[in-house]
Amino acid sequence: MTTSLITGATAGIGAAFARRLAADGHDLVLVARDGGRLKEAAARLGRVRGREVEVLVADLATEEGIEAVERRLSDPERPVDLLVNNAGFGNRGAFLAVPQADELRMLKVHVEAVLRLTTAALPGMRARGRGGVVNVASVAAFLPRGTYGASKAWVVSFTQGIARDLAGSGVRLLALCPGFTRTEFHERAGMGTSAIPGWAWLSADKVVAEALRDLARGRTLSVPSFRYRAVVGLSRLLPPGALGGASSRAGRQYRTD
Repeated sequence: MTTSLITGATAGIGAAFARRLAADGHDLVLVARDGGRLKEAAARLGRVRGREVEVLVADLATEEGIEAVERRLSDPERPVDLLVNNAGFGNRGAFLAVPQADELRMLKVHVEAVLRLTTAALPGMRARGRGGVVNVASVAAFLPRGTYGASKAWVVSFTQGIARDLAGSGVRLLALCPGFTRTEFHERAGMGTSAIPGWAWLSADKVVAEALRDLARGRTLSVPSFRYRAVVGLSRLLPPGALGGASSRAGRQYRTD
């Protein structure tokens, strides 16, 4: 039986991963900060899909939260075959307008937690000769966008570097870089997204489907939809910062767990 652990699993892309992987026959370990919502998600998935769903309440902006997930990932009696590092958030406002403590919390979740959870999962996967890690980054990784973009650029570089180190081991790693993705989370949080054109939005389910397809193909980078692959291509051709202004104006505060 295949087991997948997903952080930030109760909303958005994380919830879409949970639905898809349950439908594909995976047992699940769902990680998020809100225990009530975790239990609701687990009950729903277990009832509809008939899968075993475990919940782990953990805030990855804290040392205790990261340690709890590390312990679960490194438990040899309950191996995890696929890790999805999806938890993340953004800070509204330009650099210096955001409290440094908030920026450091972002780095804790986007960088330290991703590094440590990937490190906890990989030894067992490599020993078994199979497994996978999906690290959710963003198209912002390719655009100048302050701490958020810098942290997501780190996720891409880290993931692709580790993938090269583990080539031939049977373990696959993928950096997933979606653009704006339409989920119930934005409406529930009351976020203003009216300035973002309709064509820019992606479906969370389609983002996940494309990510899993790219992972199966052995790719290390997934940028869902042609429109965002074009943005990434342009970012590599245009002068540095040419797309950064548009990216910053479109920025908004959100947290995916």
